[in-house]
Amino acid sequence: MKFSSFSGSSRLWLRGAGALLAVYTVVVVALMWWWSYEPAQFDVVQSAQQRATSHHELIVTGSVVTSSLMGCAETLLDKRGGYISNDKFPPGLFMDNVPNWEFGVLTATRDLARELRNKFSRSQSQSEEDVDLKEADPLFSSPNDRWLLPSSEGQYRKAIAHVDGYFARLGKNDPNGAQFYARADSLADYLDLVSTRLGSLSQRLSASVGQLRLEGDAPVDANAPVNAKGQQIVKTPWSQIDDVFYESRGYTWALLEQLKAVQVDFAPILQRKNATVSLQQIIRELEESQKPVRSPIILNGSPFGFFANHSLVMANYVSRANAAVIDLKSLLDRG
Repeated sequence: MKFSSFSGSSRLWLRGAGALLAVYTVVVVALMWWWSYEPAQFDVVQSAQQRATSHHELIVTGSVVTSSLMGCAETLLDKRGGYISNDKFPPGLFMDNVPNWEFGVLTATRDLARELRNKFSRSQSQSEEDVDLKEADPLFSSPNDRWLLPSSEGQYRKAIAHVDGYFARLGKNDPNGAQFYARADSLADYLDLVSTRLGSLSQRLSASVGQLRLEGDAPVDANAPVNAKGQQIVKTPWSQIDDVFYESRGYTWALLEQLKAVQVDFAPILQRKNATVSLQQIIRELEESQKPVRSPIILNGSPFGFFANHSLVMANYVSRANAAVIDLKSLLDRG
């Protein structure tokens, strides 16, 4: 009787544990599905107007670019599910697409924050740095996966607060306060960095089907496959194809917001250089890169095969945007 009673209790305990595990699994899967999405674009002009109204100020040159920087960072932290890259527990622990999207957004955010600190807010190289932007730049550069104090989210929120301080002082239109210099040379420097990022992403996306490493190029990986002629083949591992894809989606998402803001704050310069259409071309290509992904997985078919290759489609838009960026930079560099 004692053995039978103990066995019955064990079976009840196991059934209860199994039921709890099933419920937990369902909850985790549901959260993974709910959090696995890409936020919609926001209106950079409307966002800047709302921020200016909250500070009881008017929109000035530089307000929209500064607001777009804060908007991208806030979306990164406040989207559905919050910031996931530093999660150590399910369901964030099991997700990789969203963290890679977050890293792409973070890369574009860091780039603009540095350019705002070093170029846009200074009249020349000998000018004094803005006090808030000097603090925001290193905070945005904090590791993206830190969960111990100070956490990544905490550092990024501090950075947003400093950028907001710059935004508020910029709106006062005080000659001795915060400044924003919408110059062609500063914009060209920023576009040069953008071109470097887009070129790198294009190469990484194209490597989904394998690329021949030309002679004279530095080897990427000593363990990379070699063809019959002894030439090295560079190919993205199958487990990283979706990682590169979503990092590219995140970077182009944030870059699209930034360039829409540039179109507003640098409008006089762009018109003077006959470069407005060139910028609109970049924006159009980036908008195409943000079309919804209808497939539940990122496919990696052969270039002219039966199945789609989402990486090559993304690489096409990124490459076209990069070519337009190079053309725009050339126009700005001309006298």
